[in-house]
Amino acid sequence: MRRPAVTAVLAAAALLLTAGCSSGGPGGGPNPPDKGGTSAPGRAEPTGSAVPSATPSPTGAPAKGSAAVTGTVAKDLKSPWGLVALPDGDLLVSSRDEGSLTRVDAKTGKLTAVGRVVGVAPAGEGGLMGLALSPTYATDHQVYAYFTTESDNRIARMIYDEKRPAGQQLGAPDTVFKGIPKGTVHNGGRIAFGPDKMLYAGTGETGDRGLAQDPKSLGGKILRMTPDGEPVHGNPSADSVVYSLGHRNVQGLAWDEDRRLWAAEFGQDTWDELNLIEPGRNYGWPTVEGRAGRAGFVDPVAQWRTDDASPSGIAVAAGSVWVAGLKGERLWRVPLAGAKPVAEPQAFLTGKYGRLRTVLAVGGDQLLLVTNETDSRGSPQAGDDRILKVTVK
Repeated sequence: MRRPAVTAVLAAAALLLTAGCSSGGPGGGPNPPDKGGTSAPGRAEPTGSAVPSATPSPTGAPAKGSAAVTGTVAKDLKSPWGLVALPDGDLLVSSRDEGSLTRVDAKTGKLTAVGRVVGVAPAGEGGLMGLALSPTYATDHQVYAYFTTESDNRIARMIYDEKRPAGQQLGAPDTVFKGIPKGTVHNGGRIAFGPDKMLYAGTGETGDRGLAQDPKSLGGKILRMTPDGEPVHGNPSADSVVYSLGHRNVQGLAWDEDRRLWAAEFGQDTWDELNLIEPGRNYGWPTVEGRAGRAGFVDPVAQWRTDDASPSGIAVAAGSVWVAGLKGERLWRVPLAGAKPVAEPQAFLTGKYGRLRTVLAVGGDQLLLVTNETDSRGSPQAGDDRILKVTVK
């Protein structure tokens, strides 16, 4: 065991909570940083909460699954955040606080410096975050990155030339989209190309919770745009990249085999969420947190106490959504039958590897899991941070 398992109060599976506690729930008080430290000991064994389908599909995932770490792909990473797999199986990983990219040899674990991203200004929860490969990477060799600058959060693309000397393999950033609000906290940061080959980005409300409900603000949203950063046909507003609103801090995006978009986001003091995203829908923050059953807002498919999750990256594999927990220090499994869970979320690896930032599906029953002990909120040990290979079912 890495450290004693971190546990928390049992979560209720009821329709709950239209207002938070006096220290900063929805609608009142300042917005603190997302929960990132280690939890206090002495709590009951936690569980997540979902609303299982009354008649699960026979093709749905089994109610109980498993997750086992089968190897370490890389170690000695500093503040890792984004992760993408290259066509040959090697990996690119971003360092939030150093503003740099590193290539990982997937067979040997060798680390090769790719280069620093010009213009990154790390501070607080901001820095170099999400990564995505161009849909036409085989011909254009472009890597997309979401990062914080002195003035905003933005998305840029860079040509990656692995034939150049180590540390000098990145071209100059070509800004695709800028003007996303930045803050010391809640910068969002996950980007991904969807099945439609459009670029999606999860943003945060930077601690200014009113931005989440402002349709003209880019904060507290999921954005959808062309690879060149333009609005897409099918967005709720033809001239806007805003795809959904009412989010607090989205750091997880993934699609299932039926092209449904799932997103994870940090709650304030009470409920973290896994949401099924539909264009133009309102996911409630800051009016509601977690399930409220309120007209006009979409309830989460699954929710967790913030001590048990603080979800960052997510992936879909073996019929389930897998959610990496930072403060919760565990990997959550939400088994699905179509768009509905078939059972309560199930936790794995609790407390064994510390904070978990990113999870990446790499085919079949295989995941890659990125630990996050070196981002100033963890308790790093020798070899941290790591990329772990996980077999799931």
